[in-house]
Amino acid sequence: MSETLSSREVFLELLAGITAGRFTELAELYAEDAVVETVFQPVGPRRIEGRAVLRARFAEVSAHSPLDLAAENVVVRETDDPEVVVAEWDYRVHHRVSGRTFEAANIQVLRVRDGLIVHSRDYHDHVALAVAGGNLPQLVAALEGE
Repeated sequence: MSETLSSREVFLELLAGITAGRFTELAELYAEDAVVETVFQPVGPRRIEGRAVLRARFAEVSAHSPLDLAAENVVVRETDDPEVVVAEWDYRVHHRVSGRTFEAANIQVLRVRDGLIVHSRDYHDHVALAVAGGNLPQLVAALEGE
């Protein structure tokens, strides 16, 4: 019988998968009814529900992401609730299309139950990603169209 991963270990697996570009494997870290909230997402859905939807989202990122990510300054804080961890880190991002390299700050609050992510609140610097990709005008246009 395999040992169930702790909340900290699940986050570290998630981060390792993201930085290695193994996006198609990431959905397996989430519960069937998981909820992911991307709080600072400027356009598009800020709430994703279900492993199947996450799997499709990760497949899209895998097929179209122009980013190489390296995690730096990773700090994982355990809370008084053993299911919950708060992670802070920076991505050193290389945008393959624009050639830009920059840092983007991140915070994630994860609730992990029985070794699977059941809820995540993600705070990523989406504006920095848009700027580096030269997509700020499209982002502004999309926001004005809402």
